[in-house]
Amino acid sequence: MIILGSTSEVAQAFVEKALNAGEKYETIYFFTSNKEITERFAKHIDVKYLQQSVVLELDITKEINYNIFDKIDSNLLFCATGFLGKGTEEGLYDNANTEKIININYAKLVPIINYFAQKFEGKREGTIIGLSSVAGDRGRQSNFIYGSSKAAFTAYLSGLRNYLFSKKVHVMTVKPGFMETKMTEGLPLNSKLTAKPKQAAECIYKAYKKQKNVVYVLPIWRLIMLIIQHIPEFIFKKLKL
Repeated sequence: MIILGSTSEVAQAFVEKALNAGEKYETIYFFTSNKEITERFAKHIDVKYLQQSVVLELDITKEINYNIFDKIDSNLLFCATGFLGKGTEEGLYDNANTEKIININYAKLVPIINYFAQKFEGKREGTIIGLSSVAGDRGRQSNFIYGSSKAAFTAYLSGLRNYLFSKKVHVMTVKPGFMETKMTEGLPLNSKLTAKPKQAAECIYKAYKKQKNVVYVLPIWRLIMLIIQHIPEFIFKKLKL
């Protein structure tokens, strides 16, 4: 298994869910921007599940040395890389914030996924799971820089799924909605619309085993975003969402 964004609570919960379900992996590769935090989790996995894991530092905001991926052999890629950044009010005209959001959520991430997608295509097997966001379903004034990057990522995963289907490789898009994680700490989230990492991992694992295409962790978000998507633009542009 390959994990991009290994400090993500959802990614870590998914790894534990898969191992608890009896999945066996020759090696789990954890790519992370924070090696210290990830190594603690990797040691926990190694001891509890007698699992071999490797932690590799990867900062996708910098130039990528693709040689670090060459010897990695796996049929499952789980991508939880993401960056919320500042909201529109404080960060709209902060170019450094904008560039970081776009790079981490899409621009610098896609070439890495493409690298593994090509490997999977060559073997004619494998699954790619990408965590996108409901924020990408329609641009809203509160976070449209983040939302636009996730919209691009969702479109990318959709096209990749279409392309790889005939090559026997499956691509699954996950839209978590509000998540109780470090990234959203301090935000005023509605508890009824917010999922916990273990809850998300359970949903994602079940969907993975059933080879679902697009998954909303909390089904209510599918309805919410369907309504938001269908509000006429002349009305929508006046709303504060």
